[in-house]
Amino acid sequence: MPEDVVIAGGGPNGLMLACELGLAGVRALVLEREPELVQRNRANGLIGQVVRLLDRRGLHQRLSGTPEPPQPFPAFVFGGFPLPLAELDDNPLYGLGVPQHRIEQVLEERAIELGTEIRRGHELTGLSQDDEAVTAEITGPDGDYRLRTRFLVGADGGRSTARKLAGIDFPGVSRENVVSRLAHVTVPGDLLDERTGGLDLPGAGLVPPFLHHRTERGVFTFAPFPDRPWIVSTMEWDPDADDQTPMTLAELRASVHRVLGADLPLQPADSGHLRRVIGGNTRIAERYRERRVLLVGDAAHVHSAVGGPGLNLGLQDAVNLGWKLAAELRGWAPPGLLDSYESERRPVAERVVMHTQAQSALLSPGPEITGLRELFGELLQNRDNVQHIADTMSGADVRYDIGDAHPLIGRWAPDLQVDTSAARPLLLDATGTLAEAAAGWSDRVDVVAVRSGLPAASMLLRPDCYIAWASDSPDQDSLREALTRWFGVSRGS
Repeated sequence: MPEDVVIAGGGPNGLMLACELGLAGVRALVLEREPELVQRNRANGLIGQVVRLLDRRGLHQRLSGTPEPPQPFPAFVFGGFPLPLAELDDNPLYGLGVPQHRIEQVLEERAIELGTEIRRGHELTGLSQDDEAVTAEITGPDGDYRLRTRFLVGADGGRSTARKLAGIDFPGVSRENVVSRLAHVTVPGDLLDERTGGLDLPGAGLVPPFLHHRTERGVFTFAPFPDRPWIVSTMEWDPDADDQTPMTLAELRASVHRVLGADLPLQPADSGHLRRVIGGNTRIAERYRERRVLLVGDAAHVHSAVGGPGLNLGLQDAVNLGWKLAAELRGWAPPGLLDSYESERRPVAERVVMHTQAQSALLSPGPEITGLRELFGELLQNRDNVQHIADTMSGADVRYDIGDAHPLIGRWAPDLQVDTSAARPLLLDATGTLAEAAAGWSDRVDVVAVRSGLPAASMLLRPDCYIAWASDSPDQDSLREALTRWFGVSRGS
């Protein structure tokens, strides 16, 4: 018998997909080429809607280490501009400062609890497919082998082997003239400003923490994390940067001097992490599915990391795909459900590409960019514009094009005191009249009677917490239509 799902890639996106499949009763097999969990950080936390989603799955407390609910950031940054989020009536930019290796650790633990098998040191090297299954060729510690799986999901990053083997093009643009340098460091205490936590650097003035500090020569960022190594990074536009030699701390010091016009004495932190990245890519896969091969996360899209949207985008890809793939495997998916993964998630990726490109442009050198920044700064004096940017960065503005019978349909469900950790569809009924209409779907949909607090009389939530149906009256006919559209025909039909 073939496996149900093989996931190539055991990073956050692949592990999140494995968790979602496990919640739906589907056992996944994850292939991860790294022999053990990588400790180096590629991301420093989570922002946006995904923070609340993880809370709804019961994972926020595991990640944060506290019982406190998710909290929005009081301030953030867009293209080097501070965003005064605390001034907003509805601040959607939730955040969780957890390093990526901890995110992967928690998701791996949860995936294993849900029955996932994780094979470390195993790498996808080839595939072929027919109408019934995918044959995956794999290299492991004990040699090469093959296995059959009904579906294979590429969650193996921007250089995705799964995407290449499936013959899916990855169009977009590459930039070769941007050089980013980063290191974990210590900074002399007498340079720290006690009031702001920033750097009071002779020759450069006060440089605030956790912001992209732009000059005409580049960008400087200083991140004094309270519970882990501090980070200093720079971004320069240098087409002649050397990528043949290892990065050094002296190289970063020289880059800081060029950007700020001042010397910053740096010493390595205990981790000694140094990284240089030359160039960057902005690309979206030509398609997210090739028959029985699907893509999530960076395998489907890559973009600038400015603003930190990557995990918000990729993890929600996984949640969108998970329940749809499980429905296909369990035999109740209506026609076209699995294809709706791409039609819903591609526009979100395109929007992330748009705002990360806009931020990169605002950080670029040149007097014309300085003029643009002056105008943009004026626009940010308008609270509505700040709200618009916060909604865009967080994903709070996402509305799937799945119907317009009610203004709530296609939107993220509001925060409710309802348990969604089981990742099942929920019919929230404040009328007390809809349980019988939904009885034919009771093996797939849970009915929850609520007294009040809904923005509509009743709502049908998909497992990814988006609203599939809403009504201000007990409309049983339209409810049955929505149940059939999203969760297949009722039992006995």
